[in-house]
Amino acid sequence: MSAFDTVVRLIYLGAATCFVLGLHLMNSPVTARRGNQLSAAGMAAAIVATLAAVIHAGTVTAAGWIVLIAGILVGSAAGLYSARTVKMTAMPQLVSLFNAVGGGAACIVAIHDFVRTVGTSAGVPEQAAVATALDVIIGAVTFSGSLIAAGKLQGVVSGAPVVFRGARAVNVVLAVLMAGGAIWLMTPAANVAVLIVLILASLGFGVTMVMPIGGADMPVVISLLNAFTGTAVAMAGFVIGNAVLITAGALVGASGSILTKLMADAMNRSLANIVIGGFGTGDSAAGALVGADSSVRTVDADDAAIQLAYAHKVIVVPGYGLAAAQAQHEVQALAQLLETRGVDVSYAIHPVAGRMPGHMNVLLAEANVPYSQLKEMEEINPEFARADVALVIGANDVTNPAARRPGTPISGMPILDVDQARSIIVIKRSMGHGYAGIDNELYLDPKTSMYFADGKRALTEIAAAVKTLVG
Repeated sequence: MSAFDTVVRLIYLGAATCFVLGLHLMNSPVTARRGNQLSAAGMAAAIVATLAAVIHAGTVTAAGWIVLIAGILVGSAAGLYSARTVKMTAMPQLVSLFNAVGGGAACIVAIHDFVRTVGTSAGVPEQAAVATALDVIIGAVTFSGSLIAAGKLQGVVSGAPVVFRGARAVNVVLAVLMAGGAIWLMTPAANVAVLIVLILASLGFGVTMVMPIGGADMPVVISLLNAFTGTAVAMAGFVIGNAVLITAGALVGASGSILTKLMADAMNRSLANIVIGGFGTGDSAAGALVGADSSVRTVDADDAAIQLAYAHKVIVVPGYGLAAAQAQHEVQALAQLLETRGVDVSYAIHPVAGRMPGHMNVLLAEANVPYSQLKEMEEINPEFARADVALVIGANDVTNPAARRPGTPISGMPILDVDQARSIIVIKRSMGHGYAGIDNELYLDPKTSMYFADGKRALTEIAAAVKTLVG
């Protein structure tokens, strides 16, 4: 091994170390930014080392360099543009697209390597054939499934479970084609035609797997597809013998799998149950108008301001409605105003609040909410009984007491114990349903007052009323 090869491998080892340490730092919101930066630095070093190795080998033609440079420029520009322009509410869609790109890219690596070697006298090595089959299946399923998930989140595809007669039979046929094609691909009789069948079957299975899943399960699906992306990348690393791809892919696959399990537990649903039959019809904007239900109590800005300004302890419960209204800065301003009066303010974060894991944490961090005030469900639930006011902003299913009794779509799902607070104020545009498609029994609680308005406008009005009230 030459000195150059040794240096490249040492850089790869350093990059892999950065990935591991970066993932560890992402365990806490306090260190997550540093972990992201460390991981990005490791990836940058790995890319530079790979480019140096390619230049040293001298195997890329002029046309190849043009394609390579064009891809780097286009990809970098698209990534930078997305990072700067995509709103937090659309971040889950972007993550799904990133999953699709990652899975698709890993799949293409395996396809290229197979096509390059299948016609040679040596043929496809047995180890490479196994990795190629797995890479094509996982990568293609991830690609098509992630595109469908992004479409559901964006509203291009219905957020409700989409099923058709014979859907399970189609899944069985596709699964048989995938298994048969993978086995055939590992034999000396493997050819490009079999590879095409395997690709098409895998792409179809990705579509039929995600289409029947309802909007309520979409956070778990995003996490699952993220794990698929990592596994596909690891398989691509085995195909071309790249240690950094194997390490990075394995980390993403393992962490994504753990997160998927935690998310499924947070919804009290098994992963098999989520994949086989989702529930929920998507966030419904339609609902009872203000005053349409006499059993629902309403509140105005002045009444809400009185409750909040003279409280000792307030727990804010953010949900997707907060993200949709882009009201994170307004809730932070209201919290600061209350804190100047000595009010103890904290935020209750449910694991599946929003549309992706960590959605609320990132959203509130963007508004400079102190990390110490962000409390996970297990930590904050015992505090609701001591809270004077629980201020719910756009959260629906994760606060629904119906989860505590059997016979409902969310039975057994761990929820935030909002109804234990002395008083509850819910900011919501209407009485519309959440993703589970059922009424929230919290809204009929005698302690609950509904403030029907857009989250940003409601918080601004309440903050103004507090300032007027206390001078």
